[in-house]
Amino acid sequence: MLDKIIETKKEEVKNLILPEDEGLPNHSFLDALITSNRDMALIAEVKKASPSKGLIKENFDPVEIALAYEKGGADCLSVLTDSPYFQGKREYLTAIKRAVNLPVLRKDFIIDSIQIDEAKRIGADAVLLISEALEPALLKDLYQYSYELGLDVLVEVHDQHNLEQVLHVITPKILGVNNRNLKTFETNIQQLEGMASSIPEETLLVSESGIYTKEDLDLVKQYGAKAVLVGESLMRKENQSLAVKQLFGESLNV
Repeated sequence: MLDKIIETKKEEVKNLILPEDEGLPNHSFLDALITSNRDMALIAEVKKASPSKGLIKENFDPVEIALAYEKGGADCLSVLTDSPYFQGKREYLTAIKRAVNLPVLRKDFIIDSIQIDEAKRIGADAVLLISEALEPALLKDLYQYSYELGLDVLVEVHDQHNLEQVLHVITPKILGVNNRNLKTFETNIQQLEGMASSIPEETLLVSESGIYTKEDLDLVKQYGAKAVLVGESLMRKENQSLAVKQLFGESLNV
């Protein structure tokens, strides 16, 4: 599936026309995670569909969902902008950025610097770089270019091999361990176990995918995660503000 998506992205990049710069204010994604009011920071994902699960949210209003996440106490937002596989749009990100005061990550499959230019123009505060989709040298170039533009980067790995490849070329400020295998889409919440000891102390560690309960949060915290990226389990709930509080085992008065 990952290979298929990357081939689609290559065609998209060939035909990509950069939009006008929206001129939206920049917020530090990293600072928001570090200064979270909770002992586990939350990146809440605005996600309509996925290749593995199909349609996740039928009545999908991205701005309404983002505002509910903000009300529920999310620290940052992740917004899908991939259209063919996740039914996302770059316009969703811009509309959300105008409506909320939280830092916003552009969640997409970035393989070229022009996509980073695009992310900056549409209002993103951070971008995702997936190590499995990039050669280490290209990952390093895109990472450095993002920071030159003032964007934070969430570098994603899946296993120890990915991690070692990444650490050979950069020391990420934010590192996400995806519990979902992007080749098979199988999910294992214990993916992070044993990897944390290899991650530099100054790197903020994020556990991604497969997080459903407070027990899941407690487990990945034991493994060393300082933040979680949660999408599907929150998106399937009727009220995203309540869903955030339920995830953290908090009072449901909102």
